Amino acid sequence: MTTLSALVVVHNEEAILAACLEKLSFADELVVVLDKCTDGSRGIALRFTDEAHLVEGSWEVEGPRRNAGLAACAGDWVVEVDADEHIPPALAAEIRAVIETSDADYHDLPLDNYVGGHRVRYGWGASFGTSAVPRLSRKGAKVWGEQRVHPALSWRGRDGGKAVKGPTLANRIDHYVDASISDMLRRLDRYSTSRARDLRESGNPGSLANNVRRFFSRFYKCYVGRKGYREGKWGFLIALCAGLYPLLSYLKATLEDE
Repeated sequence: MTTLSALVVVHNEEAILAACLEKLSFADELVVVLDKCTDGSRGIALRFTDEAHLVEGSWEVEGPRRNAGLAACAGDWVVEVDADEHIPPALAAEIRAVIETSDADYHDLPLDNYVGGHRVRYGWGASFGTSAVPRLSRKGAKVWGEQRVHPALSWRGRDGGKAVKGPTLANRIDHYVDASISDMLRRLDRYSTSRARDLRESGNPGSLANNVRRFFSRFYKCYVGRKGYREGKWGFLIALCAGLYPLLSYLKATLEDE
């Protein structure tokens, strides 16, 4: 039988961690990365896995901590899950079936995103959310980049060539992305602050004119191209945040020192 590892990367998630981990029993092993955790996350993780499957450390950048988790997984395939995500039974069964027959190196898993108790299915994108994520991959196929927010991905095929992407699965992850609109705006602030640090370090933050243009193009992409209009005012709000993200990042990178 093909083996499956479930990987969860955690930073002080005691309020929501158990609800995530209890839905991962369909995997053959559970690996939990504890990044600078000062709350009860470690104890909660030990209710669902053992000491040997905990990876503890301190990382300043998102990509390396995820790579540390991937390196600790022993399964033939790895499914990556964030603490604010739940794998429903139908998706768990589909994942187990897919890894037994797939010829691909990775698959996208679709998301149902929730703001509070409201499901928002359309309009996500432009670096402020997504409707599908490449979270199911063969061991060794995925490498995360060095960026603080939305790290880039590189892929390795089994024969050393280009990785093969398989079909997107049919069932969806339940993603509790924001607790409220205020929480969404706080996330926008965090994302743009981290992105500003990446821009400063790159030495090329871009231009005001280009980022103003990106505001409109990203708003259009989310509200029209990704059908955010189907969500009414929720879709407008998401498109607005998606447009503001690069513009705020640029302004923070050029107007602030850190």
